[in-house]
Amino acid sequence: MWTPKLLMMNGELVPFADARLHPLSLAVTYATTVFEGVRAYHVEKTGQFALFRLDEHMRRLQVGMKLLRMDRSYDTQYMLESLTKLIRANEPDSDVYVRLLVYVEGTGLMATTGPVGFTAAAMPREQPKFAETGMSLGVSSWHRLDDNASPPRIKSTANYHNARLAALQAKSDGYDGALMLTAGGKVSESPIACFFMVRDGQLITPSKSSGILESITRDTIITRYRELTGKQVEERVIDRSELYFADEAFLCGTGQEIIPVVKIDRFAVGDGAVGPLTRKLSQDYFDLVRGINAEHSEWRTLI
Repeated sequence: MWTPKLLMMNGELVPFADARLHPLSLAVTYATTVFEGVRAYHVEKTGQFALFRLDEHMRRLQVGMKLLRMDRSYDTQYMLESLTKLIRANEPDSDVYVRLLVYVEGTGLMATTGPVGFTAAAMPREQPKFAETGMSLGVSSWHRLDDNASPPRIKSTANYHNARLAALQAKSDGYDGALMLTAGGKVSESPIACFFMVRDGQLITPSKSSGILESITRDTIITRYRELTGKQVEERVIDRSELYFADEAFLCGTGQEIIPVVKIDRFAVGDGAVGPLTRKLSQDYFDLVRGINAEHSEWRTLI
């Protein structure tokens, strides 16, 4: 597997091991950082890389910067040029995962809004170990953040303290991962990805008002399910007890891609095996992101 040699800070390539950020920057002291994980899939036929849904990732990043009132933004074309330069400089020979962070890099008071900087790192990323076998999730006692406290729909690093607490508890309790509820006791999402379940043949996912990240992979699944089946995904409130009626379940996100869920609170999901719809959607997703399926070419930016 290839190893990263260079990363980019404020438009300049620097050795991967030499990146530095002042420990008193607001990015460190007050978590004034928004970020994106972007996949660049290797296209074997051409040797190119396909950045998947870059426009949507940049739009979410820009909204996050707006919400944190950062005193500058970065346009999509500039970031495309920067990521192209970064990926080519590292000479990868397989898929690339890009972690892009934008932050207040200066020191100051809590309400300081600049100067703003960014770091982009291109790295290899192995397929999650649960991609084939599925995960066992436990419903966490930690509630998902509320929109009026720290909006979960943007990718702010501050939000992931909440997610980390749930992940640590799940690990301590012997689960592979956690599933979080809203303060009102309704299903929200996993600390690492959005949640889908199948009940009586219908694909269901928590609504955007359920304290979830406005996930790009979630939107991809919703779109493809409609195109493949002619049916709409039910986006709605899900009660905790409904989880135990699920015939299938899975998580999805850019980093995790699609991960089956085979147990929740130690109850088997369906027959405890990866379900047929989960497998179908997973195969379709990987065919799509790699361009094996030529549909939605607008989602793939080739470099």
